[in-house]
Amino acid sequence: MAAGAAGQRGLLIGGADRAAGTGRTEQDLNPYTGEVFATVAAAAPEDVTAAVDAAAAAFPGWVATDVGTRRKIFLRAADLLEQRTEDAVALMAGEVGGTRPWAMFNAGLAADVLREAAAAITAPRGEVLSSSSPGEWGFALRQPAGVVAALAPWNAPLILGVRSFAVALAVGNTAVLKPSEDAPLTAGLFLAEIMREAGLPDGVLNVLTNARDDAAQVVETLIADRRVRRVNFTGSTNVGRSVGIKAAENLKPALLELGGKNSILVLDDADLDYAVDAVTFGAFMNAGQICMSADRVLLPRALEQEFSRRFAAKVAELPCGDPGKPDTVIGPVIGERSAQRVAALVDDAVAQGAVLHTGGGRPDGAVYRPTVLSGVTPEQRIHSEEIFGPVTTVHGYDDVDSAIEVMNDTPYGLTAGVITEDTRRGWAIAQRVRTGIFHINDQSVGDEPQAPFGGVKDSGYGRFGGRDGIDAFTDTRWVTFREQHAQYPF
Repeated sequence: MAAGAAGQRGLLIGGADRAAGTGRTEQDLNPYTGEVFATVAAAAPEDVTAAVDAAAAAFPGWVATDVGTRRKIFLRAADLLEQRTEDAVALMAGEVGGTRPWAMFNAGLAADVLREAAAAITAPRGEVLSSSSPGEWGFALRQPAGVVAALAPWNAPLILGVRSFAVALAVGNTAVLKPSEDAPLTAGLFLAEIMREAGLPDGVLNVLTNARDDAAQVVETLIADRRVRRVNFTGSTNVGRSVGIKAAENLKPALLELGGKNSILVLDDADLDYAVDAVTFGAFMNAGQICMSADRVLLPRALEQEFSRRFAAKVAELPCGDPGKPDTVIGPVIGERSAQRVAALVDDAVAQGAVLHTGGGRPDGAVYRPTVLSGVTPEQRIHSEEIFGPVTTVHGYDDVDSAIEVMNDTPYGLTAGVITEDTRRGWAIAQRVRTGIFHINDQSVGDEPQAPFGGVKDSGYGRFGGRDGIDAFTDTRWVTFREQHAQYPF
């Protein structure tokens, strides 16, 4: 796949590149220039069924493949992804506006996700159970579920694209991957190409691209197919709720990693320079388009003014604009409509009395200047809505108890962080904040492939990574055997 001029791409079904059954296509746009980056096939329901056909047909052979062979494929894929980092950088810049540091981070972590999946292949799965009958043995075995529907987002396309299928395939499932309409190449076809080159058999991983208007129909058809036994989705809470409902209607477990309204709490003993650096990273990496991005920073009132001054000064100097330039820190958001949505949140807040410390104004296409606000109140939309853009808000607090109330006062519960030089205080606070992830003496953004990743409340349910990730893509079976004949009452 050429990284800079992607051309026209088909679906990947059963190892073959093919046009959509209807012959329809969809344009994949560069968010920075607005130009067509690629043209992809627009799958219809019959293509969804064909992809599930291929995955179901490949399942018996794949699940019977010895663990050594499977492990070599995943380790080879990790090496290939690292070798193609520059291709990935170009793809992310052109398709999703990703800056070079963000793209390189994506490539590195995605390779590690593949290596962790390789380790999962030979990890112990199951346990020996006690029995009340002499000479009887019981086992709780974790076995692959079957075909997995993997729905991957655009914002961290390599990391989250790989995460959507890696462990699922490693433990013996096959998959149909439907990447976001905003990243059909980077989150889908590029990754499948690497897996195929690494030796993954045909049909084990299939990729469906689609027209934006057809997304709901494609997903519903995929989930409704009886051969699909697991669903995983990473994306917005609104869409995730629909995916969860559809999965429940079809009696299928779903793993949902959704939105967040994440906070960083700075305590009075914090190193203020470190806090500024940490919050800047947590709020503005990938232009704030990470589910873990810090929407809110809470400071003791005595430190609020000084922190805001230093923070705004640092943020104002962040290079923004063309993601193709190596020194750009803040690239475009995913499109002009997203930039306008973020600007509207800021404008609404300022109109209702919020203080603008830096940034704001009108977007330049899909580029929105990094913005810092304070004086945010519950009446302003930005107080409760997930920003998902290069904006964060600074809040003063009178005591730690009230700060924790603010952190918990949201329907979301994905991640949070506390900046303190006293880890004991941080640990005590971690016990009181209701999130799936919490970082002591760090900001809100963090991901490691061996860690259980996911949220609570409206941030979803289920966990990727570690033992929890293996459990998410396997079923437990109770199997017994007897050393001698059983005695029956009749």
